[in-house]
Amino acid sequence: MAAIGNCGTVTEAAGFDAAADVQRLRGAMKGAGTDEGAIIEILAHRTIAQRQCIKEAYKQSVGKDLAEDLSSELSGNFKSVILGLLMLAPVYDAYELRNAIKGAGTEEACLIDILASRTSAEIKTIIAFYKKQYGKDLEDDVCGDTSGMFQRVLVSLLTAGRDESDKVDEAQAVLDAKEIYEAGEARWGTDEVKFLTVLCVRNQKHLLRVFEEYQKISGKDIEDSIKREMSGCLEDVFLAIVKCLRNKPAFFAERLYKSMKGLGTTDSVLIRIMVSRAEIDMLDIKKQFQKMYGKTLYSFIKGDASGDYRKILLELCGGE
Repeated sequence: MAAIGNCGTVTEAAGFDAAADVQRLRGAMKGAGTDEGAIIEILAHRTIAQRQCIKEAYKQSVGKDLAEDLSSELSGNFKSVILGLLMLAPVYDAYELRNAIKGAGTEEACLIDILASRTSAEIKTIIAFYKKQYGKDLEDDVCGDTSGMFQRVLVSLLTAGRDESDKVDEAQAVLDAKEIYEAGEARWGTDEVKFLTVLCVRNQKHLLRVFEEYQKISGKDIEDSIKREMSGCLEDVFLAIVKCLRNKPAFFAERLYKSMKGLGTTDSVLIRIMVSRAEIDMLDIKKQFQKMYGKTLYSFIKGDASGDYRKILLELCGGE
C-alpha cells in the first residue's frame, strides 16, 4: 500500500489499521459537531491505497459510503480536499476534468494542467475511468467544449501517443527545431500545426535537444517564442507542455505560486495540485518553489488559506 511516487510528502502509514481508522472517523462524525482535526490526522497521513482500504472497511462495518458521510458533514474547500483525497488518482483527474467541462463556462486551466502533465499511461487510465464513471468519451466532451487549434492540441494529448523512449535522433532534432522556427519566428503569421506535431509527439529527451537547437537557430528560448507567437489558451497549453517536459515540479510550483499571489486565491488550482501531487512529487515541488520564489510553499499556504482548509493543505505540504 505504498505511495504512488517516491518524492511525496504523504507516505505509507506504519502500523496501519483500517478498522481502527474507521472507528476514529465514525467518532469524529458522531454527535453534534464534527471533529475535523481527527479527520485531517487520519486522511492526510495515509496513502491513496490505504484510504481505499479505509473506505472498504467503512462500508463493511457501517453499511454506508464514507465519502457520502463526510460530504454531508463538511463544507467548502475543506470538503473538496477531503473528497479528492478519497479518490484514486485517475478517478480524481477524471472528476476534475468532468467538473471543468460541465456547466456554463469551461475551466481551461484544469484541462491544460492535467493533460499536459500526465504520462501517456496515466492519460489512458483517466480516459477509461471517465468512461466508466460518466458514461461518456472524454475526447467527445473536450471537443464539445473547446474549439480551434486549442482543441486540436488537447485531442492530440488525449491520444496518449507520445513516444516514450529516450532515443534522440540528432538530425531529426535539428530538423524539428528548424521547422518550428520556420513555422513561427521566421514568418508572418504562425503555422501552429508544426508546433503541435513536434511538441505533442516526440519524446522528452529528444525535445530537450530540439529546444537547445532552437535556441541556437533563433537566438531565443522556445518559451519566449511561444509567448510571442501565440495567445490565450493555445499559448497556455504549449507553454505547459514545454515546462512539464523541462521540469514538471517547477511547472507545478509556478501554478501554485500563481494560484496564491495577488488578490484572492484560485482554490481549484491550489486544491487540485496539493491533492494530486501529495504522494508523487510534492517534496520536489516544494524545493522548486523555494528556489524560484525565495519563500517556502508552506509559508505561502499559511498566509493564504484559513481554518481547517489551511490545516489540511499544510499537512499535505508536510512542514516548512
